[in-house]
Amino acid sequence: MRYAVIMAGGSGTRFWPKSRVAKPKQFLRLVGEKTMLQQTVARVSSMVPPERVLIITNKSYTALVQQQLPEVPAENIIGEPVGRNTAPVAAAAAAIIEARTPGASMAVLPSDHYIRDEATFCGILASAFAKAEAGHNLVTIGIRPYRPETGFGYIQTVAEKSEMAEGNPVHEVKRFAEKPDLKTAVSFLESGDFLWNSGMFVWRSDVILDEFRLHLPELHSLAITLQEALAGGMSVPDVEAFYQAAPSVSVDYGIMEKASTVHVLPGEFGWNDVGSWQAIYELQDKDEAGNVTDAAEVLMTGCKDSYVYSRSGRLISLVGLDGIGVVETDDALMVCRIEKSQDVREIVAKLQEEPWRKYR
Repeated sequence: MRYAVIMAGGSGTRFWPKSRVAKPKQFLRLVGEKTMLQQTVARVSSMVPPERVLIITNKSYTALVQQQLPEVPAENIIGEPVGRNTAPVAAAAAAIIEARTPGASMAVLPSDHYIRDEATFCGILASAFAKAEAGHNLVTIGIRPYRPETGFGYIQTVAEKSEMAEGNPVHEVKRFAEKPDLKTAVSFLESGDFLWNSGMFVWRSDVILDEFRLHLPELHSLAITLQEALAGGMSVPDVEAFYQAAPSVSVDYGIMEKASTVHVLPGEFGWNDVGSWQAIYELQDKDEAGNVTDAAEVLMTGCKDSYVYSRSGRLISLVGLDGIGVVETDDALMVCRIEKSQDVREIVAKLQEEPWRKYR
């Protein structure tokens, strides 16, 4: 029995002004006709039916999730009263699954990544499930790097310790590495044995709970209490009590970096973590000048390598600009160098102050 756990609690600050507190990145249509969350669920539908999909999100977004995913049962939409990072997400999901289907396998996936080659991805995910189901294995999916990226964590593999799982190679993990500086990233790329950490994991529910017992005993105790409480069915108060008491820690730091039976499947399927407006620009088809326009009316002259997004209906004109990003909503306009678009987070931080809070 296989489950998919979709992490959908992020705030999406790097996509302001389109992304707001009330409707962050994962609930937006940024690439394609479906929202990022809808695409994620649809991507795994061939191997995990809606009744075995769990959505872990902020408590304030549960109605929005139900609206976008009516096929997912309401009791499978788990609202976090407070954010506690990814380890409590994994522990709570494992407790819920173990209460329903002991020993089931579960994939833990971000809700806001873009994957171009979905068929290849699903093949690798199936292999990850097979490896996880074969024993006491924690499995992750790594992305083959093609540039010295400083914005991702890395996974180093043990090349001589590899095997095949349903047609795809699986390697033992030597270590996890934090986001490197440029010199280190270059050395990682040149070595050939490092992968980008995608944040996608597969394991059995009983196996990951045992790893919590070994490495995060406080969180394990809370998870077992939750599991026992949910034996008779879903209970929102019990889930909220779990989160209120849970420590904030990532599953990478709390479990994956410490566990002894970690494996990784290399993936090449057009993955992008869609971390900024620049990523959206890079994913779109461009005109002969390298420009991308996603707006009703745009006029450009003497511009290249620029991006325009708007739903206001107003005419937007650009003259003599290179590498510029323009994002317009009904009440806000953001203009930046496209390669600096991640820095919009600094603007979002200022929106916590009056009189700017209405634009959050």
